Amino acid sequence: MKNSCLRNLSLSAAVILFGGLAITLAADSGYHLVKTYSFGAAPGAKSEYFDYVNVDSAARRVYLSRGTAVQVMDADSGVNLGFIPGFTRQHGVALAPEFDRGFISDGDPGKITIFDLKTLKPISEVNSDPDTDCIIYDPASKYVFSMNGDSNNSTVVNAKTGEVVKKIALGGAPEFAVADGKGMVYADIADKNEVVAIDTRTLEVKSRWPTAPSGGSTALAMDREHRRLFSAGRNPQMLVILDADTGKVIQSFPITAGTDAAAYDPETGMIFVSTIEGNIHIFHEDSTDKFSVVDTVKTQYGAKTMGLDTKTHQLFLDTADFGAPPAATGGRAGRRTPVNGTYRVLVYGR
Repeated sequence: MKNSCLRNLSLSAAVILFGGLAITLAADSGYHLVKTYSFGAAPGAKSEYFDYVNVDSAARRVYLSRGTAVQVMDADSGVNLGFIPGFTRQHGVALAPEFDRGFISDGDPGKITIFDLKTLKPISEVNSDPDTDCIIYDPASKYVFSMNGDSNNSTVVNAKTGEVVKKIALGGAPEFAVADGKGMVYADIADKNEVVAIDTRTLEVKSRWPTAPSGGSTALAMDREHRRLFSAGRNPQMLVILDADTGKVIQSFPITAGTDAAAYDPETGMIFVSTIEGNIHIFHEDSTDKFSVVDTVKTQYGAKTMGLDTKTHQLFLDTADFGAPPAATGGRAGRRTPVNGTYRVLVYGR
């Protein structure tokens, strides 16, 4: 706490002393590309696909969601530790280390695969619902929550037994979710421009809060100590900071297009938002009610997903080579597609 206070006082002093120059002085986080790890196509992949990046800082592993398989990478050396294959459109990984179990979401068949954290071998499968996407573990309830986008609900699984406990109607398409560790799970609802708060004791939606001026709510992170949510949206392209108890919007900032991940570093007070355009937007929590822009770090096109290593404070992003955009149709630009076998992980640090 003392270091945090000194850090905040120092940053505040810079703002007071230098006034209009403060943004210029603060606009260098020191984050830069420190490592690149290149890998071939995932097992069974006919096209390149990648989604959530989950860093297990304690076990020094990075779980990379690659569509047909989960790739497990050593966080320090970048060595590929193996694949967990056999998926159709795999999205995310949740970890429950107290049970030595991990949980993998597979969107197209609407399933959750449970695997052994030590051997990386599958244990069993659980039926979820179509578009099973984001998946998280809540240590307070000992439940796993999958966010099922097209199905507008969440599947709740008992992490110890592997049994489905309930499916919670969310009233819209969920994207990212976070658990506060004290009995609440929060989820972005992309098509409703809101965040929902789920009570993990009753397994009911407790609150719904609008995310305006942000819209298309997608990425989500949390400062659990100070009860702050960081929700990043795609339309309008904004980061909003909300009070996790009242839903009050405290501050908002513009970001670039195509956000797909956010992270908060409790030791440094930094908030990170990554976007498909190839940017990491970095903000700082000066106090619980005051946030500031620190930096925009240029990455590579397509690096929209990200994981934070809280031990080293490094960021892991993934991307690939992309083909030229197809011709525009109906006044809309075509979407670029990644080239199979060109996947790589980008590590940013200071």
